[in-house]
Parts: sequence; structure tokens; C-alpha cells
Amino acid sequence: MEELAGLAGITVRTLRFYRERKLIPPPRREGRIAWYDDHHLARLRTISALLERGHTLNGIAELAEAFDHGRDVADLLGVGTPSEEEPVRLTPAELAARFEGEATPENLVAALDLGYLGTDGDDIVHISRRLLDASEALVREGFPLAEVLAAGRSVREHADALAELFAELVLRHGPQEEMERLRPLARSVVEAEVSLALDRRMNRMDKRDQPVRGRTRQ
Repeated sequence: MEELAGLAGITVRTLRFYRERKLIPPPRREGRIAWYDDHHLARLRTISALLERGHTLNGIAELAEAFDHGRDVADLLGVGTPSEEEPVRLTPAELAARFEGEATPENLVAALDLGYLGTDGDDIVHISRRLLDASEALVREGFPLAEVLAAGRSVREHADALAELFAELVLRHGPQEEMERLRPLARSVVEAEVSLALDRRMNRMDKRDQPVRGRTRQ
């Protein structure tokens, strides 16, 4: 315990307090000897980084609980599943830095439940760099992360329906192996349709804002 506290830059008393609050997992015991490892050191350094960013111990405890009960990244991504998305590995402190003030336990739980995040040892893995960057950009624009995640859930439902439609189309006319080869075409169709839908939506908004000509106010 003294060795671990020294490496983490904290006192033994603080380490005991963290153990009592269940901020770190219990050590491996051999008789009267308690063995700590790199996992405990990484967790302590993460706690220190989060405290420096203004997070409370209560909040960190809730984050740790959500983190410990998160889905393993292997289950999230699937083994051998083809993907064009690039996963991003983050420490909890790095994730908190990306979403300053918005990395609350509630939002972390929502992201874990949505499947955006998985766990891998002491790290968090986001399933898609593009989704991570887009979510961060929206939060920096002033959109609450909770609403971004809620919108992401709705988008996920529509995306699943589109993927099912494309899969049925391919399977009606060829073997399943064709899906990966034709995948870029499906993505192009979806991206074009979303772009056109946004054009139509903005045109409707512009028409509503235009003054009505030829009328005088009585």
C-alpha cells in the first residue's frame, strides 16, 4: 500500500479513504499480503486527474461504478466484424477533458447503454472517431451532451432500419458476401439523401421567415 501510494503521489491515508469509497478495486491477497498492480495505479492517476478538473469524489465514484459495469469493448464491436469506423482509446480523464463539464455519470451511463462506449482494462473505447468528434463539436457549439446522446439514439434506430433495407435488397439479388463490396454505395445513397433532406428542411425554414408581400397591416 505504501509503495502504491508513493507511485500515485498520494498519502496512505488517502489511499485507504479511496478504498473505503470503493473508488479502486480491492487488492489481490495472499495471506496477509495485499498486492496492488498497474490497474490500481492507473485508476489512482485517473482520480487525481479528474479531481484537478473539478470533479467531486461523489461524481468520480459514480463514474467509476458506471465504468466498472460497462460492456467490454470486444462485446461492443464484435470479433471479426468488418467496420469502416476507427475506434478511439481514451482514459476517463481524457474523455472528461473532451466534454468539459458534460462528462457526468448520467451521460456516461447513457453513452455506455447506447453502445458508443466500451471498456478495455483501464481504458474507455469509443466505437467511432467520427461520432466522437461530431459529438464533441456539437457540445462545444453549446448543445447539451444529454440531448446529443438522445438524438444519437434516434439516429441509431433510423440507421438500423436503413441497414436492414439495404441488406434485404442485396440478399434478394446475390450472396451475403456482396454486402461488404456494395457497402460504399449504400453509404453514398444515405449521405446524399440526408443532405437533400437537410436542404428541404432549411428551404421550409427560409420560406416561413420570408415576409408576405402584397399585404398591408390594418
